[in-house]
Amino acid sequence: MGTHNDMTGQNHAAGQSRRSFLTFLVAAPTLALVTRAGADALTPQPAHAVVPSLPAIADVIDLGDLFILAGAPTSALLALAVEADGTIRFRLPREEVGQGLTTAVAMLVAEELDAPLADVRVELDDARPELLFNQLTGSSNSIRSLYGPVRQCAATARARLVAAAAHRWKLTPAALTTSGGTVRAPDGRTADYGDLAAAAADPGLTVLGATPKKRAGHTLVGRPTGRVDARAMVTGALQYTLDLDVPGAKPCVVRRPPTLGGTVRTVTNLAAVRAMPGVLHVVTVPTGVAVVAETFGQAIDAKTALQVTWGPGPADQLSDDRIRAELRAATPPLLVPPLLTPYVDAEFDFAFVSHAPMETNSAVADVREDRAEIWSGLKSPIVARETIAAELGLPLSKVTVHVVQAGGSFGRRLFFDAALEAARISKACRRPVRLMWTRVDDTRHGRMRPATHHKIRATHLLGEVLSFEHRVAAAETDFRHGLGEIITATAASLPPGIGNATLAQTLFHTTVKSPYHFGLTTQALTEVPTGIPTGSWRSVYSANTRGAEEIVVDELAARTGRDPYRFRRTFLKTDAQRAVLDKVAEEGNWGRPMEAGRAQGIAFHEEYKSRTACLVEIDTRDRDHVRITKAVIAVDVGLPVNPRGLEAQMIGGLTDAISTTLRAGLHLDRGLPLEGSYSQFHWARQRDTPRDVRVFVLPATGEEPGGAGELGVPAAVGAIANAWARATGSKPRSFPLDFDVDFTPYPR
Repeated sequence: MGTHNDMTGQNHAAGQSRRSFLTFLVAAPTLALVTRAGADALTPQPAHAVVPSLPAIADVIDLGDLFILAGAPTSALLALAVEADGTIRFRLPREEVGQGLTTAVAMLVAEELDAPLADVRVELDDARPELLFNQLTGSSNSIRSLYGPVRQCAATARARLVAAAAHRWKLTPAALTTSGGTVRAPDGRTADYGDLAAAAADPGLTVLGATPKKRAGHTLVGRPTGRVDARAMVTGALQYTLDLDVPGAKPCVVRRPPTLGGTVRTVTNLAAVRAMPGVLHVVTVPTGVAVVAETFGQAIDAKTALQVTWGPGPADQLSDDRIRAELRAATPPLLVPPLLTPYVDAEFDFAFVSHAPMETNSAVADVREDRAEIWSGLKSPIVARETIAAELGLPLSKVTVHVVQAGGSFGRRLFFDAALEAARISKACRRPVRLMWTRVDDTRHGRMRPATHHKIRATHLLGEVLSFEHRVAAAETDFRHGLGEIITATAASLPPGIGNATLAQTLFHTTVKSPYHFGLTTQALTEVPTGIPTGSWRSVYSANTRGAEEIVVDELAARTGRDPYRFRRTFLKTDAQRAVLDKVAEEGNWGRPMEAGRAQGIAFHEEYKSRTACLVEIDTRDRDHVRITKAVIAVDVGLPVNPRGLEAQMIGGLTDAISTTLRAGLHLDRGLPLEGSYSQFHWARQRDTPRDVRVFVLPATGEEPGGAGELGVPAAVGAIANAWARATGSKPRSFPLDFDVDFTPYPR
């Protein structure tokens, strides 16, 4: 039987039997891949600019490359089971948060096994500390890092099935073919995979080497494919954390402080609250006062009735104006003085932003004296398990952490706040609990994208760009989840300026780069510790940094008297980059006449071995309801596994960009965001999104896939801001553009 989750708390070990087989295999080292990628980046490309730029760090080795290197020693530890009924089960050491990862992985497995996609089940693996750095979901890295190992695992399984059939029929494996989950002999004999599973599991079976298919042999990979979990999603059959039937687990909510990171001093009406209907426990934990009750309604009523005296938090004195002032003061000076050349100077401010996943933070925990079991949507489950074990004083072997599919993340679930909090509450109450953060909790006390300030200067002469400097000052991004395990997480917790700052600089310089030949190009980050709970938000540094740069590119084009599309085309470094830009310009009918108050905008972004361009049309005639009316996106990811999934990723990035560029942000007021719900945090609704959206996924241009999860935001931010500037005649400098407090905040 293959490894599986049992909601009763039993975690059955994987093993071999006469009914199924399980394969573990070692993938080849990835150093050669990274070396080749670096060499490709440095290969001379036709440069249309007079002043070429040197490659940035991210051109030579990007963050995804580093993660692949870190995970290489354990990329071998994949498990695939073929059962007697022909079902193929693959254990995925990553998290599915709606990005379509389980579908793409199922396609890779089905492709290599020549099996129907419907026969493949991709199940999320429990936290496995032996994987070290190889169970972290983030940085657009899952398909990049899994593409080779998953295919090799499935190819090995196919080779064993073919060898078993060859042994049965006394033929050579080379004489046999596979299709539709069946091995076929030249004389017409067939054997289903399920019938061969027991023989294929025989350790004495002689198996020749297994080689994954070449791209030219793909029949499923590269074909637009619907999500394998779509029906379960729309019918409500898909189980998220709070849907799980964990025996005895009672609803739980937490009364949180009136400022971020505040502490509990006293509860003055404890006895009265404990006597309220349905209330089972009221306990104090480091994050607030937890109430466990028979129903969530009773728990929320009791939480609201609590009278708590609170201690201060680390950010109580911080509001938006002070944050902006501190960031402006922390921005390093520019190096190139504009003494003898024309120049463009620009400064930008971006507000704090909530991750705002549809599913709020939640977890189920069952902590006993001698063991603990946790269920939650987790993108870094290894460090969650290691931290929870240390917190509870239990051996790691006595703590089981189940990874549950989550309803959105955008970086939020890199942290395991809810799982740790639920474990603490369960231990204090001595019973299983099902913890739910309310929407107000999630918006106000969840982690957020840091506010940033940007200073950019570009010098130009005779139509050429001589220098491009970008200085970023940001509220510190918390990376204390590390690379997904306890060692780097602990290192990130070292004193300010050492641990977290080192990770921040590494992430910034291995993700942020300019795609243009703009002469002397420099980009630098300074972070300011604030005590505000932050975390990676989709595209991390690139959404703001590259978004701001694309605005300046438009202003450079205007200053030199050139069309924004043609200007970009001239200065882009490679033909691959120009191909996606040309595609959106052609398909979007760039330059078409538009009435006053309406305009087009265009922008480009490249990251994680992928590239995209975005063209939008905006209508600003109703200033109370500015709308993006049309969007055209082109994307090149090298090798697209599931073009339909890529289309969804790009539309998601567009929606994020529409939201955060036009209206969505958090107002920080005396240590707490004012926003507390979707009605106040103005994320784009259906009426705010364009009716006409076209995404063009370019045919395969390489043998391996690049990253896509982060890719769609930065170019869309730039395109929307540029369209707004052309429609209104104003220079966008502060985001979101419409940022009024048009609501009455919830009580603290």
